[in-house]
Amino acid sequence: VLRPIGAGGMADVFLARDLNLQREVAVKVLRPDFSRDTGFRVRLLQEARAAANLTHPNIVTIYDFGEDPERLFIVMEFVDGTDLKTLIHRRTNIPRAAALDLLIQVCDGVGYAHRAGLVHCDLKPQNILVSNAERAKITDFGIARALASIPLDEQRDTVWGSPQYFSPEQASGAPPSPASDVYSLGVVLYEMLTGRLPFEAADPRLLAELHQVGPVLPPSQYDPSITPALDQIIQKVLSKEPAARYRTADQFSRVLQSFAAERPLPAADVS
Repeated sequence: VLRPIGAGGMADVFLARDLNLQREVAVKVLRPDFSRDTGFRVRLLQEARAAANLTHPNIVTIYDFGEDPERLFIVMEFVDGTDLKTLIHRRTNIPRAAALDLLIQVCDGVGYAHRAGLVHCDLKPQNILVSNAERAKITDFGIARALASIPLDEQRDTVWGSPQYFSPEQASGAPPSPASDVYSLGVVLYEMLTGRLPFEAADPRLLAELHQVGPVLPPSQYDPSITPALDQIIQKVLSKEPAARYRTADQFSRVLQSFAAERPLPAADVS
């Protein structure tokens, strides 16, 4: 272990060196109350195995999983850069071309997971790493899915995650689908373009209610340079009903690529 590189309510992350392969890796050590939960340990191992099969340039690669009596840890690819949330705070709002490029990359990685039958369940800027070469990489697939599998009556506040990015169906306790990930990606794009979230509240329960019934202001209300076509795309992915959104991240990616190429497709024409 070389040095700590991150900490949160769920885990601490360290930069380490793999002495066998002579490469730098990131080691995520889960918080003790998660590590001591036998049921969670089993679920995390199952989900980590599934996530380790995801091989894509926009998904952080999982190398290993380990446990001892006191802690669980995951060894993964080290991304030399920062997380998207830090970039948003640093730049307030990200230039449109850069925001679209990053989100298209993220959609490509999430779409690959959707084709493999996996839903992330907790997409947010904190789980999107951006390398110094401007490559976006999604992290925490296995951890997010293991947390999502915990019954609602057993969930702690930290398991709830970041309700700012949760889909309406997740906020109501329903199981997530690929369309749930699409909603979360829409919130991320909204924040990148405007520097703010579509819904904000100190109480997670109020946030959940806003996601389920609250109207979304078009991002052009905050940035008049945002075109009606981009407003329409974002309003579609932030629809309350999953069936009204793009069904997968692949569909969302194609729409964004078309828009970025200045050949926007009407939202209703994408299948």
